[in-house]
Parts: sequence; structure tokens; C-alpha cells
Amino acid sequence: MFSLQKLLGKEDKFFDLLEASAEEARTSVQALVKLTKNPDQTILLYDFIQARRKEKQIRAQISEAVYTTFVTALEREDIENLSHALYRIPKTVEKFGERLLLTPQQIQGVDFSKQITLLEQATDTVRAMVKSLRQGANLEQIKALNDKLQYLEGEADKTIMELLRDLFSGKHDPVKVIVLKDLYELLEKVIDRCRDVGNVISHIILKNS
Repeated sequence: MFSLQKLLGKEDKFFDLLEASAEEARTSVQALVKLTKNPDQTILLYDFIQARRKEKQIRAQISEAVYTTFVTALEREDIENLSHALYRIPKTVEKFGERLLLTPQQIQGVDFSKQITLLEQATDTVRAMVKSLRQGANLEQIKALNDKLQYLEGEADKTIMELLRDLFSGKHDPVKVIVLKDLYELLEKVIDRCRDVGNVISHIILKNS
């Protein structure tokens, strides 16, 4: 059994901040769901901006805390790597939102639900992995969650191939092809970011088990 709380000298602040970071990643995806359903409402982009700002503030707090709090066995680098990996999720989601609003005429009637459903599951899994650290995650638990992330990434790869196959079929306007290819790939990248978080946590657990 691996206990991050013991390694961090029972400093709950790290758990609080990392869990808050994972929650903001999840919040950014929920904002994404709203935006894809109402791409003409530019005010919804504010939710993305807020999520990334909060994530950035949390990351700064973590960075400061690891240098002001006594840490015994867990390396500061591991905490910062996890913080950075979490931050990249809402950052990429925000980029998708900005691109989506640039060309609303090209995405009318486009269904992003397959990728977004996978993304929601991925961020739920990320949140579960981060929360499990406070509870004293073991190798089997983390492996099961990380395996789920790897599965979701595999499903995302299949999904984007199907989408690109249709996109390059010759029945779409060239400008629309360029726009949608960019958007599909950004959603794929967000899922990759979730996978990166899973890999960082798995590395931490393995190193300290």
C-alpha cells in the first residue's frame, strides 16, 4: 500500500490542490459540452477561460508549496510533473473552444459527441486517479484506472480515424475539411493529455511502492 499522505508529511494541502486541479480539468470539459451544443454563444468561452485561469492559479500554488513544505520521500519533481500534466487538459480544451468559435458556419450540424463522450470518461478517470492518492492508492487500483485511460485513448484513435475517413471522402468543402480536421485533432489531443496524467500518477506509484 502506498500512502502519499505519509510521504508528504500529512500535508493535506497537496491533496486539496491536486484534486482541485483535476476538478477544473473536468469543469473545462463540461463547458465544452455546452459550447458544442451552442456554438453561436461566444459568452460560453468565458467558462473555458475561467477554468484555465483557476488551473493556472492552482499550479502556481502547488509550485510554491513544494518548495516551502518539508517533503521526505516524494520528489518535488513528481508533484510538479503531475500539476503540469493536469494543467495541460483545460489549456488544450480552451484552444478547441477558441477554434470552434472562429468558424461557426463550418461546424453547423457537426456532431462531436463521440469524441466528447470519451473525453468525459477520460476526465472522470483522471479525477478518480487523483482522488485515490489521498486514500492511499495501491498498484492494482492505479493500474486498473490507467488501463481504462489507455482503452479510452484507443477508442479515441478509432473514432478519429472514422471521422477523418469521412472527412477525406471528397464530399465536403475543402475549407470545412481543414477546419474539422483541426478540431477533431484537438479533441484527440485532450484525451492524450488525460493519458499523460495517468502515466505520471502510475510512475509516482511505481517509484514509491
